[in-house]
Amino acid sequence: MAPPSRRSLALAGALGALLVLSAAPALAVGTDLPSAIAADTQPPTPPKNLKAGAITTNSVALSWSAATDNVGVTAYDVYQQGQLLKSVDGKTLKATVTGLSPNTQYGFYINARDAAGNVSQASNTVQVTTAKGSDNQAPTAPGDLHSTGVSANSISLAWTAATDNVGVTGYTVLEGGKQVGISTGTSASIEGLAPNSKHTYTVTARDAAGNVSKASNPVTATTSGGGGGGGTTPGEVRKVASDSDVPWGLVTLPDGSVLFTERDTHNIVSMTTDGRKTTVGTVPGVSGTNGEGGLLGLEVSPTFTADHWLYVYHTTSSDNRIVRIRYTDGKLDTGSEQVLLKGILRNQFHNGGRLRFGPDGKLYAGVGDGEGPNNAQSLDSLNGKILRLNPDGSVPSDNPFPGKYVWSYGHRNVEGLAFDSQGRLWEAELGNSVMDELNLIQKGGNYGWPACEGTSGSCGNAKFVKPVRTWSVSSASPSGLAIVHDTLYMAALRGQRLYVMKINGAGTSNPVAYFSGTYGRLRTVEPAADGGLWLTNSSGDKDSTPNNSNDAIYHVQLN
Repeated sequence: MAPPSRRSLALAGALGALLVLSAAPALAVGTDLPSAIAADTQPPTPPKNLKAGAITTNSVALSWSAATDNVGVTAYDVYQQGQLLKSVDGKTLKATVTGLSPNTQYGFYINARDAAGNVSQASNTVQVTTAKGSDNQAPTAPGDLHSTGVSANSISLAWTAATDNVGVTGYTVLEGGKQVGISTGTSASIEGLAPNSKHTYTVTARDAAGNVSKASNPVTATTSGGGGGGGTTPGEVRKVASDSDVPWGLVTLPDGSVLFTERDTHNIVSMTTDGRKTTVGTVPGVSGTNGEGGLLGLEVSPTFTADHWLYVYHTTSSDNRIVRIRYTDGKLDTGSEQVLLKGILRNQFHNGGRLRFGPDGKLYAGVGDGEGPNNAQSLDSLNGKILRLNPDGSVPSDNPFPGKYVWSYGHRNVEGLAFDSQGRLWEAELGNSVMDELNLIQKGGNYGWPACEGTSGSCGNAKFVKPVRTWSVSSASPSGLAIVHDTLYMAALRGQRLYVMKINGAGTSNPVAYFSGTYGRLRTVEPAADGGLWLTNSSGDKDSTPNNSNDAIYHVQLN
């Protein structure tokens, strides 16, 4: 999907940063809901009958039927696939969204909100394709495509710029008609290749209207010999298995085999290192959200060989929860299921879901704000947090807030967690429309959402912990996070790349992007038993329909 215009990003960023919104009282940092409204915990009903009309090249008019609430609806929030675009007051049942791109598909939905900050479940989603517009002229073909260098696992390319009557917005590198790279400039590097392998590429240009040029001249190049494992630089990538669903959580068992969750089938699948797959069971009680809920995070007990516990984060019809289930003799023992924590608010998006055991033997869970940004600042809410649990689901006595699962707060949507060699927790977080974040987590730390998104918004509060790194949402939208030899690997969904950063003290080296556009949206990255990485992509991930994806699990050698 083409990114929103600068104007719409600015508007959405401002709205996302304020979501102490006009209709909801602002919260003091680290406090619970104001006492006058704290007793109201009942959310509004979902708005209904969302319809779209007056569709132009860059705008759409939306209308819907009113939600109801025990006290009163004070606002409606307009979302596009998890991104807040604008808000209107509780008496207004229409909104016009502007700043859209021509000939582009969008999925809009509405949430209702009351004065206490309770947020409804989403309305129906309406799919809209904006008008194509009058620009039917494709860019000229890029010229003089040539190789500027090779290594054992990569080929670097350059070309002369295409021209367009309006403007070229990007380039696509193709091999055999299949996208293997993307670029906004006139060069690209295609990584993950096998040593001594020959490849032939072409490049096309595209404009904002979606017009695509003819292909450039082809160029053929051969990678060099060499390579080898044991390092931290991504090398050869091998496709191990295909999957028709959305692989989400992935773990390696003590015997070296892999288990992964399928988000929309609700199955856990076993995979050998050579790609043989077996469904080992279906997790009971899982429900999708027609967005990004379902069967999500997966983690292995630190004492798995003795107790055989798997830890699972999943959505139900009423909440998100963390459970554990025994895995014995190659099967999921669903009769052994124990619910460790329930009542985490769910919504169409912003469910979080990543699980990670720390070196302290505690279970850490990344939780989204449930599309209720004020949840992130309320210590009485489980949402917008990193939670810390004992393996049996009880609250650790040394958590920063007595009797609470909260380890850190002020988060928007946490999907990446990883521990370094010093036992420190790193976190990757999806922003709304301005900035995504990489954070080094402090016990009891407040990371600023919704007042602060990255370094944008009202970030002057000295209690807010600053991010280590930020990215524009179009170049990142991070999900999985892994650490090997104190090097961070961050999978990017919208950015379609893997960022690699060496940990330096409390910071990192400059991020280097690998596989830009090669494998599409990257969801999960995990250490592999042989010193490499497991990497999954994520295509059909905006609904809850089983088996409508074209995804894969890859092994990345580290050189």
